[in-house]
Amino acid sequence: MNTLTRYFGNSGMFDRAQMQVLAGPLLILLVMAMLILPLPPFALDLFFTFNIALAVMVLLVSMFTLNALQFAAFPAVLLFTTLLRLSLNVASTRVVLMEGHQGGDAAGRVIEAFGQFLVGGNFAVGLVVFLILVVINFMVITKGAGRIAEVGARFMLDAMPGKQMAIDADLNAGLIGEEEAKSRRAEVAQEADFYGSMDGASKFVRGDAMAGLVIMVVNIIGGLLIGMLQHDMSFADAGRTYTLLTIGDGLVAQIPALVISTAAGVTVSRVNTDQDVGQQMISQLLINPKVMALSAGVMGLLGLVPGMPNLVFLLFTGLLGGAAWWLTRQRDNRIAEEQINTGPPPVPEAPEASWDDVQLVDTLGLEVGHRLIPLVDHRQQGELLGRIKSVRKKFAQDIGFLPPVVHIRDNLELGANTYVLTLKGAEVGRGEAFPGKWLAINPGELSGEVEGEATRDPAFGLPAVWIDEGQRDLAQVYGYTVVDASTVVATHLNHLLHRHAGEMLGRQEVQQLLDKLGAESKALVEDVVPKAVSLTSLQRLLQNLLEEDVSIRDMRTILDTLAERATGESDVDELTVQVRIALGRAITHQWFPGREELHVIGLDSTLEQVLMQAISGGEAMEPGLADTLMAESAAALARQEEAGEPPVLVVQPALRPLLAHFLRRRLRQLVVMSQAEIPDDRSLRMTNVIGANQ
Repeated sequence: MNTLTRYFGNSGMFDRAQMQVLAGPLLILLVMAMLILPLPPFALDLFFTFNIALAVMVLLVSMFTLNALQFAAFPAVLLFTTLLRLSLNVASTRVVLMEGHQGGDAAGRVIEAFGQFLVGGNFAVGLVVFLILVVINFMVITKGAGRIAEVGARFMLDAMPGKQMAIDADLNAGLIGEEEAKSRRAEVAQEADFYGSMDGASKFVRGDAMAGLVIMVVNIIGGLLIGMLQHDMSFADAGRTYTLLTIGDGLVAQIPALVISTAAGVTVSRVNTDQDVGQQMISQLLINPKVMALSAGVMGLLGLVPGMPNLVFLLFTGLLGGAAWWLTRQRDNRIAEEQINTGPPPVPEAPEASWDDVQLVDTLGLEVGHRLIPLVDHRQQGELLGRIKSVRKKFAQDIGFLPPVVHIRDNLELGANTYVLTLKGAEVGRGEAFPGKWLAINPGELSGEVEGEATRDPAFGLPAVWIDEGQRDLAQVYGYTVVDASTVVATHLNHLLHRHAGEMLGRQEVQQLLDKLGAESKALVEDVVPKAVSLTSLQRLLQNLLEEDVSIRDMRTILDTLAERATGESDVDELTVQVRIALGRAITHQWFPGREELHVIGLDSTLEQVLMQAISGGEAMEPGLADTLMAESAAALARQEEAGEPPVLVVQPALRPLLAHFLRRRLRQLVVMSQAEIPDDRSLRMTNVIGANQ
């Protein structure tokens, strides 16, 4: 099979994919042919017309795209259209200089029309129009578009780390999947590549404008010399003939160049929304009746000034005033229809009370103010519902059981932007979210600050600022972590789910865990529950693990340990200790993934002896010792977190239950592990010591 067969196929016909493959090579061959081979005037007419049509198509495509990446091929299109115009200039120059002495149509009807009709056959007017077009293209449109592309490319590159961090944060929180994360990372890279390419491609248009000026001067001088020396024409005839042809040639090339430059400006200056450029201008410029009425008033006052063209100004006054009246009427009709459709329904007779009126307390609830309703309304494309589903799924995968469904309701007693998270009817979290705005969270190291409404991240208490959409990219450049309102609520919910996981684990969830494990290990489940431990004791043991952020995914190991250690009257707290030792490798990996040397917080030997004596003697901890222990633990925890190390305290097995219960009441983020839970293949290094300053 040869090369032709590969492209043409057995039938000798092109399909669409093959035509797309050959489009680029054919255009290059066409450009080279026009640079080398002489073209007849009719062919020039065809190619000049094709160039104009192509420019109009590019402008329309740029106006109807919703974002820049939908026309990602624009930099390459800009290059090819510039090459096409330059090759047409070369081909037309050859025809003008060789055949121009024969008359105005020697270089084709298109060039003649632009030289005669558009400028009235006056070469001075044509020269001025041509220069004005070049100045508009070179100094205004191309320079502005190039500057926008340059600044856009710089900001896109500066914002890439922040955008990548935001994507990773959403992925880690379970708000998006791996495939969506890859897609968003690729989109960020494509945006940076596009604006970088547009920054370079704008130089093509600037060079094309300069080349147009040079070609015009060369054609005029060359035409005069050829006309007078080779064809015995007078200076006036040669000047008129060749100048008109040159200006017609320049205009037929510069007008498409101006259209292409306008398309470039539209592409790089648009703001990405769900509307194209035309829809944005109409919906934002001609939608406010107050603007129309005020504009009509200004035009009317100008129309009353003596000496002004009163008829024209008063005509526009009437048009703007009519538009204002029509928009006001449309708005009033829409409000009236909404009031009719949402009128009060007939009041039914009050039914007798029944058991249906008894409302059980929801395990998990979310109450929102009226301005947050669009976030949870699927009819308004609310994103929060999908985020909550992702949070519950991620929680189930990480912790080991499915949390209850979150029941959402509006609460008019709350502030307009306030939300409340409830657990078994009691409030466990409260915050504010502003739809349409973004929360810029300060992670600790910023290169600058943005203006907005200062607040704190409701999940972790970090300083933050609510900012508008226009400041989003700038905040990411400065190092903020920027998230939308739905992500703020979802992250807060995810944090509270982990914090109150033990309270959410009920008997029903424990039974469902046993049923799921029983499908694979039925004998193990039957040996443990209820022979070794009761369902209630197992529930309490699992709650003990969850209260200290230990995952219960490894139910098989938990039941194996209980089958070996438990008896009918075993203490649940003692069994928790044994289960933690069995899960020690998983607990260690949770806080020290992939590390052989564990940097932990330790106890001073003297303080450790004092605590051991208090435990062995059955005495309570002295108040002074308790306050000192709490203060030094907080200081050691702060030093540990400042060094970027996990907040883990390792103590002797006998001390772990006491210290875990005592310290975690105020230092929630502190993790207390016993030495027995550390695998033998890991080594300990105490980077901070509690009690060393006593």
